[in-house]
Amino acid sequence: MDKTIVEIMEPIFFPSPAYTCGIMLSVKEKVGACMKTPFISRERLAELTAQFPTPFHLYDEKGIRARARALHEAFAWNPGFKEYFAVKATPNPAILKILKEEGCGVDCASYVELLMSQKLGFAGDEIMFSSNNTPAEEFRLARELGATINLDAYEDVAFLKEVAGIPKVISCRYNPGGVFELGTSIMDHPEEAKFGMTKAQLIQAFKDLKELGAEKFGIHALLASNTVSNAYYPALARQLFELAVEILEATGIKLDFINLSGGVGVNYQPDGEENDIAVIGQGVRQAYEDILTPAGLGQVKIFTELGRFMLAPFGLLVTKVTHKKQTYRTYLGVDASAVNLLRPAMYGAYHHITNMDRPEGPTEIVDVVGSLCENNDKFAIQRELPVSQIGDTLVIHDTGAHGFSMGYQYNAKLRSSEILLEENGQARMIRRAERPEDYFETLYGFDFEK
Repeated sequence: MDKTIVEIMEPIFFPSPAYTCGIMLSVKEKVGACMKTPFISRERLAELTAQFPTPFHLYDEKGIRARARALHEAFAWNPGFKEYFAVKATPNPAILKILKEEGCGVDCASYVELLMSQKLGFAGDEIMFSSNNTPAEEFRLARELGATINLDAYEDVAFLKEVAGIPKVISCRYNPGGVFELGTSIMDHPEEAKFGMTKAQLIQAFKDLKELGAEKFGIHALLASNTVSNAYYPALARQLFELAVEILEATGIKLDFINLSGGVGVNYQPDGEENDIAVIGQGVRQAYEDILTPAGLGQVKIFTELGRFMLAPFGLLVTKVTHKKQTYRTYLGVDASAVNLLRPAMYGAYHHITNMDRPEGPTEIVDVVGSLCENNDKFAIQRELPVSQIGDTLVIHDTGAHGFSMGYQYNAKLRSSEILLEENGQARMIRRAERPEDYFETLYGFDFEK
């Protein structure tokens, strides 16, 4: 199978962990070549593991700020540009405050994400609310906060009118159906996605919304996830820009904004090219000048909703080797599990692993596993790593997005702490690890103190 397609399509291209584990997780990382470099030194991490029990998620403030600034610089040509960070990727107030200071808004998809954003001072057009199968109370809270609501279904027009009223500013999510391709590579199958409206539904929705009092309109679409290609955003932009012209011709509506959503990914592999946001920004600009400007739509604002691209490279899952077992394979048991990082178990996703205590030296082929009663609780399958010993510290790379946030509590496992490595080199806990009493807190008829 073509490697580029594997890297681009994860996780959507391979939805079955049973199928993907043999492809994604077993890619051998050659020790001493093409290695990912952790953003923290071995000595400094040793100090942190002495202070904070493993496992924990560690975030790099310096890297997060630099990435936000690079994104804004790449789209500075568009005066109305706004990044709405996808809260679901890393829902921690300390991270969101950093991004707020860097001029980002937030993309929320639930009631609690809206509440968190409100408590952090996000308000009005700093909040994009993109959800699906949305409960009435969530639409009502979004309206109360003045968030820009992004409707997922044509049927939501009538529902929103009934439960919360139609706002002056509204957005609709588009699903073009069919297959989305870049060159000769199939990137995704939008027709199989549960998200968004058909073109006919979207155009009718705008007609209805205009009649119901909406005054400013936007469109939104996500056609592929975690693309490692500078061509994705410009290709998506061209589709949406052409749609904007069709909307103008069919309804007389000049869109106020076009939201390119997420989909710009990171290279989880130890080799290969990373996305270049400056090149991506210029590609979108060229499409804008080719399509929107000649159509009299040169005022349209460009929005993005990046999560993975903004945070994934600036997070590490820090864990220690606790057991070593040899049967038909060699297993490295660690104190983290799929509770702390679900992506490998759920998608067969590859995450690079570095042994901080033995970055070089003799190697062996191992499975790196957690302690859950599930055989898919594996961070790596048949991975070439330095010969490791109990007590060694491992870091699992690129966990800054969709890492902690996808955690769960199977086997009554407790979620880990989150630590922020500040720009000044100091480290502070931004979420404590769960305790047994947290797990029992919501149970009725059970007294944990007895």
